[in-house]
Amino acid sequence: MDVSVRHTIPVVVLAAVPWLSPGAHASEGAVVKAMEDHLEFADYMGGTIFPRQIAREDWKDFHVIDTRDAEQYQKEHLPGAVNIDWRQVLARRAELPKDKSILLYCNSGSLSAQAAFALKLAGVENVLILQGGFSQWKEEGGFDASRRATQPSKH
Repeated sequence: MDVSVRHTIPVVVLAAVPWLSPGAHASEGAVVKAMEDHLEFADYMGGTIFPRQIAREDWKDFHVIDTRDAEQYQKEHLPGAVNIDWRQVLARRAELPKDKSILLYCNSGSLSAQAAFALKLAGVENVLILQGGFSQWKEEGGFDASRRATQPSKH
């Protein structure tokens, strides 16, 4: 997809939602209040975790969701990940486990961060975002990122 088109889609989508359209008065609405409340108490990293922070044996403890579109998921994804497009995560939140941490990722972390924010506003607290997304996971060594990050330098 052309970068200029990709960056205009969210604006078009937001403009289609009456209470989020420019000039709309959503400041008194429950949605804005929920966002204010969440942001007031959100930690600095916003529930992100780097690939290098997850030991190989700990990946099984996560319910991993690839928030990219189905085409990208089919092409390549983290082994064991379930595909739920970032735009559908909120609508499909009933499918998510309550007793296990949910780890969302996309290519870079930006779309999964939007999905995580929506889920947190909806009361789903067991959500984390894979910082840097699929790209950084591969770059850091995949499931071996933690081991690679803790190995002494050979200098």
